Amino acid sequence: MSIYKINSLLLECNCSQITEQQHNKLYENSKKANGKQIRNLIKKYLPELYKELALHLHNPFEKQSVRTKTHFIYLHSATDYFLKFTQ
Repeated sequence: MSIYKINSLLLECNCSQITEQQHNKLYENSKKANGKQIRNLIKKYLPELYKELALHLHNPFEKQSVRTKTHFIYLHSATDYFLKFTQ
């Protein structure tokens, strides 16, 4: 059971697709998040991304994941994935 109650999840972008200013803005007021729970939400709402990133395998970066009021920021292979959610 997920600790995050959301209705939808959308991959907005990753860190290679935005400017440093946009990156910093998306990280504003972020707090530590449960990477395992985010991975499970990706599996449920974004199964193509789950398969593309091979998230069934160990990801040592996911423990650095954070959240804001509007986004989960999931780390994988030193890449930040900005996942917009609705509650």
